[in-house]
Amino acid sequence: MIIAIIAHDGKKAEMVQFINEQSDILHKNEIELISTGTTGEKVKKAGFKVTALLSGPLGGDAQIAAKVADGTCNMVIFFRDPLEKHPHEPDISMLMRLCDVHDVPLATNPSSAALLMKGFYNN
Repeated sequence: MIIAIIAHDGKKAEMVQFINEQSDILHKNEIELISTGTTGEKVKKAGFKVTALLSGPLGGDAQIAAKVADGTCNMVIFFRDPLEKHPHEPDISMLMRLCDVHDVPLATNPSSAALLMKGFYNN
């Protein structure tokens, strides 16, 4: 299973904390992580293997959207900062729309992400 992780700048620390909290599930189930560039670098520094694509504003959100559309991404965890404006908002909207179109689970905060992980991997 491939899970995409994305976090806006103000949410990157929360993403790293979330990935740390989910480390047992990630390792036990051999989950592959992909991410936008800067999020991936932060998660790598925390000791996790992740394939980092471009930074979100440089097209990383669109790259992940393409993986959702072609069926190679099975879940998206996107910790958005709803209080900030983002120059790549059209790419973010496209990613969220494609998750809906292709019925790919999408979590936009730690609580919903934890529920998704629990739902998929509760043994």
